[in-house]
Amino acid sequence: MEWLPYGRQDISDNDIQSVVDVLYSDYLTQGPVVEKFEQSISDFCNVAEAVSVNSATSALHIACLALEIGEDDVVWTSPNTFVASANCARYCGAKVDFVDIDEHSYNMSVAALEKKLLKAQSSDESLPSLLIVVHFAGQSCDMKGVKRLADRFGFKVIEDASHALGSTYLEKPVGSCEYSDACVFSFHPVKIVTSGEGGMVVTRSTSLAEKMRQLRTHGIVRNKVYDSSGKLEPWHYQQTELGYNYRLSDIHAALGLSQMSRLDEFIENRTRLAHRYQNLLQDSGLTQPYQSDYAASSYHLYPVLVPDQTDRKLLRNRLFHYLREAGIGVNVHYIPVHSQPYYSVNSERWGEFPVAEAYYERTLSLPLFSSLSNENQDRVIELLYNFRQQRVAA
Repeated sequence: MEWLPYGRQDISDNDIQSVVDVLYSDYLTQGPVVEKFEQSISDFCNVAEAVSVNSATSALHIACLALEIGEDDVVWTSPNTFVASANCARYCGAKVDFVDIDEHSYNMSVAALEKKLLKAQSSDESLPSLLIVVHFAGQSCDMKGVKRLADRFGFKVIEDASHALGSTYLEKPVGSCEYSDACVFSFHPVKIVTSGEGGMVVTRSTSLAEKMRQLRTHGIVRNKVYDSSGKLEPWHYQQTELGYNYRLSDIHAALGLSQMSRLDEFIENRTRLAHRYQNLLQDSGLTQPYQSDYAASSYHLYPVLVPDQTDRKLLRNRLFHYLREAGIGVNVHYIPVHSQPYYSVNSERWGEFPVAEAYYERTLSLPLFSSLSNENQDRVIELLYNFRQQRVAA
């Protein structure tokens, strides 16, 4: 029985050859292919600057640092995300809090955000210096609504678009940064495009990009310095602040650059498969992903919800194990970050963000990746209906 994961990379012969070509070249670490990969992302997003790093977590970290987030700051993000969306602010020493999600899109609720901002303002609580918005499963948050509140309350915005390369918002690519200061992408193997490991920050700000390039390379700058005879000292560099070794290698960039040539194909396949799930699971009793009229998802994930009943978490767990035992590698995205021990060490926080908590107790991510065959998708669908029939019979 073939094991069917929830996500899988799609590597072509051209992808492999692109990496081999770098292995025969003069550069293995950061070199000319990194610059080409960055240019491909900035061109796709129609944005001025792209800064590559070794992971999306590193991208979030240097974006926070470049926006001067520190110990005196408060950063808000979504509880429905991977822990990196919050951890990046803690790396800077900032305090972290959360905003509940929308019950349809599973993204941060703009209404909940406004309510929390007004409450903080009226009670002299700290307003956020930065909001990290997460485009969950490939669907963009309502960035126009976020920007309206950012302008009103004076906070900066990072888009965590780790799930959303190839998605659009108001008919523009996610990453255009029209409503944010910066946007972060991930190239982990289960994402839309992979570089093995890797991340990217895009921004319209040249000064922000220059700051992030310095931070990814130990805080070092290289300015032209000449000796007393007027000869250039090409080895000269200066560390002007504490930075990190977050660079992406040409080996990784070669894979990512090659994959970018297939992005349209990946999105087309994922969209077709998502629509196929939508059509064939109409009578399954599962709630399927909602698609807003202002965005088009790239379908990084296909999360479904079991019925909202008293034993919803137990029901979800039973379905999870039923599918896993049948060789279907479903997963759960995500355990709400505020419930993690690190973020609830001083108090029990369950109950603070009820929409995210209810979503977590019901959700299951079905297999969805570019090379998923109709036959394997039918296998998933048949098992879901078999499980429902067993429940009805019981």
